Amino acid sequence: MPQAQGSVKLKCAKLGYQYVVNHFLTCLLLPTMAMVFVQAIQLGPEEISNLWNSIQFDSTKTVCSSFVVILVSILYIMSRPRGVYLVDYACYKPPLSLRVPFSIFMEHSRIILGSEPKSVEFQMKILERSGLGEDTCLPPAIHYIPPAPNMDTAREEAEMVIFSVMDALFKKTEVKPKDIDFLIVNCSLFSPTPSLSAMVVNKYKMRDNIKSYNLSGMGCSAGLISIDLARDLLQVHPKSIAVVVSTEIITPNYYRGKDRSMLLPNCLFRMGAAAILLSNKWWADQRRAKYKLLHTVRTHKGSNDKSYNCVYETEDSEGKTGISLSKDLMAIAGEALKSNITSLGPLVLPPSEQLLFLLSLIGRKVFNTKLKPYIPDFKQAFEHFCIHAGGRAVIDELQKNLQLSAEHVEASRMTLHRFGNTSSSSLWYELSYLEAKGRMKKGDRIWQIAFGSGFKCNSAVWKCNKTIKTPSDGPWSDCIHKYPVYIPEIVKL
Repeated sequence: MPQAQGSVKLKCAKLGYQYVVNHFLTCLLLPTMAMVFVQAIQLGPEEISNLWNSIQFDSTKTVCSSFVVILVSILYIMSRPRGVYLVDYACYKPPLSLRVPFSIFMEHSRIILGSEPKSVEFQMKILERSGLGEDTCLPPAIHYIPPAPNMDTAREEAEMVIFSVMDALFKKTEVKPKDIDFLIVNCSLFSPTPSLSAMVVNKYKMRDNIKSYNLSGMGCSAGLISIDLARDLLQVHPKSIAVVVSTEIITPNYYRGKDRSMLLPNCLFRMGAAAILLSNKWWADQRRAKYKLLHTVRTHKGSNDKSYNCVYETEDSEGKTGISLSKDLMAIAGEALKSNITSLGPLVLPPSEQLLFLLSLIGRKVFNTKLKPYIPDFKQAFEHFCIHAGGRAVIDELQKNLQLSAEHVEASRMTLHRFGNTSSSSLWYELSYLEAKGRMKKGDRIWQIAFGSGFKCNSAVWKCNKTIKTPSDGPWSDCIHKYPVYIPEIVKL
């Protein structure tokens, strides 16, 4: 009982501290205004009349002052960065015929790796602990025994996922392909010639003067890099619309060797894509837009050799190409996250958290370097968290480090369970989950955070522009009633 009372007192003290620091100016101004009011009511009519007459108005000075105020206001409005709005987005929903239940995945593994029982057992252990469900999907070429990846099947997958989300986006927004000013496509591991962005331009017969960009080799965080690039373009070019397409083509990158560090991606990565429409036309799109982009923060740790090599495309001893994941990956991701939130914190945290973080930093630098660093409470800055569904370990680590509740990481865990690791598009499946659950209210702030090869940690902060009604379509439309589901630590196969 005494412990409970102490806990309540500590909580009340913390809430009081947060209120006073976050509303410092209000707390300072209210007593000042009260004192002025008390002094004013003590003045008599004659004193008030004398005070009013003592104020001399010079018409020339008044006009000049008004002109300066108007000029400064105009310059301020013109110099402000243009607002960037997310009008709408669409996510790819694979057909049921491409499902890969655990039983089928393991059956294929036993046939393909028949001479390597230890590799098969390793994949089974990874899959049991992965957090994936029975409804994730792989492209048609991987369903063959043995898999039949080639340039044609890779292009077919790219057309399937990209054209599907583009069609859905145009239908949702009623925007015509020729209205698009900027097109950005990011796909890390499949970079054909002509590029994927050129493929989209050709399919939809876009304008000759469209500015298109194709980003490759940038990993799972490339989606937010594309958003950052689109923001920069929209802030320079007025009255413009940008489309960002984020995907990862699985077909040519399915590893068929026995190196364990390269077998891991086979167990986690699945089909997915998202298309996002961004606009700076505030008079036309602000009202109908779902979100407003507030901040993007990018962190690149590529100058460090361990960080650079922790996610690396290479050949194994038999000459088979795959993506090698280092054992140090989670530690490197943790360091990248620290750097990212150090830059993001001052932009989003309330004064109470910034003050505690500053005092902690000073204490560690000046007095004792062994003091644990203060981890800011980002729950005070955001209502929703979209953590890249890169794997169960990634979500667990961020939940622990940021002290998040199970509900805060629910969208990430359920996205991993239903769709697997869809690389750069996973953040949009998570946002769609929150919308499908009816949790997105006007004014809510969302933090999207992703990790990628190089090594990179990128963040985007959005503000909900309006309360979003539960959509009748989308990737979760036929299964949202089943979620959230319980995901055991180990699923015995």
